[in-house]
Amino acid sequence: MLDRHPELAVPDESYFIPQLGERHRGPIDVDSFLDDLRRLPTLREWGVPLEEVAARLRPGMAPGEAVGAVFETYAALRGKPRWGDKTPLYMQYLDLLEGLFPDARYVHLIRDGRDAAVSFLDMPEGIVTRTWAHPRSAADFACQWRSEVAAARKLGRRVGKERYLEVRYEALVADPDRELRRTCAFLGLDYDPAMVAYAGRVDVAGKPHQRRLLLPPTPGLRDWRRELAPADAARFLAVAGDLLAELGYEPQGKGAVSITGRLRRLRYAGLAAAWRLTARAVRRSPLWRRRHPPLC
Repeated sequence: MLDRHPELAVPDESYFIPQLGERHRGPIDVDSFLDDLRRLPTLREWGVPLEEVAARLRPGMAPGEAVGAVFETYAALRGKPRWGDKTPLYMQYLDLLEGLFPDARYVHLIRDGRDAAVSFLDMPEGIVTRTWAHPRSAADFACQWRSEVAAARKLGRRVGKERYLEVRYEALVADPDRELRRTCAFLGLDYDPAMVAYAGRVDVAGKPHQRRLLLPPTPGLRDWRRELAPADAARFLAVAGDLLAELGYEPQGKGAVSITGRLRRLRYAGLAAAWRLTARAVRRSPLWRRRHPPLC
């Protein structure tokens, strides 16, 4: 929806920001930065020529400015002055994003975690990177959902309403015009009706898991009451019932988190932290370039 605005370009998921942000932690060396860029398949998938990014780089740029140059090039190729990113993985890198882009505005789309679990667990293999903490059950996903949503809301309290907006998924699909007008006002954009006219105009040939982008916004496409086994719903509640209740989602219970749920959360936090530390060490080492040979 946001990508269809005439002034805003939002490409497919990027995934490379943590890699570049952790490899270039001070003023950039242009040659080294470009050498890393030529190892990223995303630029080729986006149709972004490396030489056009290079023209926007200068010695001593801050890492966030250099990463932004990639997106600026993507946006300029589409005749748009602004850009955004919609990579769900970055919910786990909010501190890094805030360091790279201290003026960024965040639109946090929140959905009932049980509906989100149904959607996540239905994704085909190979779509999402399987970390040590990768959810394999509704209870596992509850740990990830609770951790990420809570972290984003904490960021929102820190940066304030001028830079953080919450949008409920359920409200968006029920009345997209209203929610998009609110989002545009937050972003300093004029509302454009083209934003809701995406149905049937999105190329999903390479994204079989996103076939529903061919439909207009449709309430109830996922309903945990029908699609989530009662035992799994109970386990989700045992992990994240407190946040469901805080957000106003009916937890069908008191929202109390069980001891087992708290232990699951601790286990998830440990595995996720260990994965991020290991990934950071690999990115900062010569091993990263050996694992990512030049593509151009």
